[in-house]
Amino acid sequence: MDEDERQMRQQLMLHEALVQAMDRRDEVFKVIEDSQDKDEAIRRVGQLLGLGELGSRAVLDLQAKAFTRDRRQAIASFAEELRSRLPDGR
Repeated sequence: MDEDERQMRQQLMLHEALVQAMDRRDEVFKVIEDSQDKDEAIRRVGQLLGLGELGSRAVLDLQAKAFTRDRRQAIASFAEELRSRLPDGR
């Protein structure tokens, strides 16, 4: 795997994590609210969504204004574009 493909895969993983968090926003917000601190929130979001630390941090760094339908669609569209550019399509 070359560097470009590795970067595309990482971007795809992050965008898919954001879409998943947006689709499950009520659960994500509840887990964050119930966490004692940021580290616990990162761990619990990761457990909820099946994400690693990088994906969990991206979800926690997402601003509430990004939870609108148009932003979700833009992020999902970009993830699909990345997926289509990968040799195996995933």
